[in-house]
Amino acid sequence: MATKLNLDKLDLQIIHEMMDNAEISYADLGKKLFVSGGTIHVRIKKLQEAGIVKGTKLNVDLKALGYDVIAFIGIYLEKSSLYDSVAKELQRIPEIVRLNYTTGNYSMFAEIVCKDINQLRFVLHDELQKIKGIERTETFISLEESFSRNVQVFTQ
Repeated sequence: MATKLNLDKLDLQIIHEMMDNAEISYADLGKKLFVSGGTIHVRIKKLQEAGIVKGTKLNVDLKALGYDVIAFIGIYLEKSSLYDSVAKELQRIPEIVRLNYTTGNYSMFAEIVCKDINQLRFVLHDELQKIKGIERTETFISLEESFSRNVQVFTQ
């Protein structure tokens, strides 16, 4: 959990720039923002220690790697108090890449990535149905991802 931290304009600019291109060197980012690379390094370290920056990720084209099925699963729990134990069990399923505790019709909403429909069927039938506390699920298969982006961090 991120601690409360007073972020200044430079912190927000660093976050904004690195969300756009995490491969940029601290020296190049410093030049772009008119500060030293050392200043960028210190600020990134401060943001990491505060839990705001949690590392960097490689953006991979999953379809190019053979993952052709993306689906979303609405999960109904028997009781909302089972959320923590069910979430822990769902985390053990590697195909589930994102899980949210939600309001509305579902208690939980998960994103799942599979190579094909057979793998999706296996996860739904053989993995999810074994988890105690799940009453039922509803699955939505994604036909196309139109876009994916980070939230816009404003620099005031």
